Amino acid sequence: MSFHDVRFPTAISRNAQGGPERRTDVVVLGSGYEERNSRWADSRRSYNAGYGVKSLDDLHQIIAFFEERRGRLHGFRWRDPMDWKSCAPNAAPSPFDQIIGTGDGTQAAFQLTKVYGNAFAPWTPDIKKPVAGAVTVAVSGVQKTDGTDYAVDSATGVVTFLAGHVPAAGESVTAGFEFDVPVRFDTDKLEINLSGFTSGAIPNIPIVEVRL
Repeated sequence: MSFHDVRFPTAISRNAQGGPERRTDVVVLGSGYEERNSRWADSRRSYNAGYGVKSLDDLHQIIAFFEERRGRLHGFRWRDPMDWKSCAPNAAPSPFDQIIGTGDGTQAAFQLTKVYGNAFAPWTPDIKKPVAGAVTVAVSGVQKTDGTDYAVDSATGVVTFLAGHVPAAGESVTAGFEFDVPVRFDTDKLEINLSGFTSGAIPNIPIVEVRL
């Protein structure tokens, strides 16, 4: 799918409303017991950017962004104001935040991931849109140097160790990072009423995560 490697205006997305969605089938049996089945292995995030629009200048910026993306045609980056780091919201990312693999002496490429939850059923999605320059990596507790020991593909979230720096067997590979969510507009039409806007109405600007 076509993807533009540009981020939606952060000042607007910071005040948007939305979050993760899952699909679960629930069948209530005659006995009152339930059978539940998850239809999606991964959640899918959706947002309404209209809640972040505070001025006519914001609307002008969104219209330009929407037109350049051709509505639903091209994907783009989105900064989720609640979930955009490898650590807690008020902490600073460190190279020890997330375990992304264990070396075997030959494997050079490791996908960035983030763990949600712990004891019962942790969910570990791939992080495919890290922020360029915001990824730090460590091997067995020793921080490595970007460009010397490893390289990061900000379009895929793959960390590749360079020749001579591949983790040895049994060495833990960890990472810290900032990341964006790959999304697209979920409409080909923006409904904007200026008279309604000046009286406090919020335009509907749906955004939905895309699978890459």
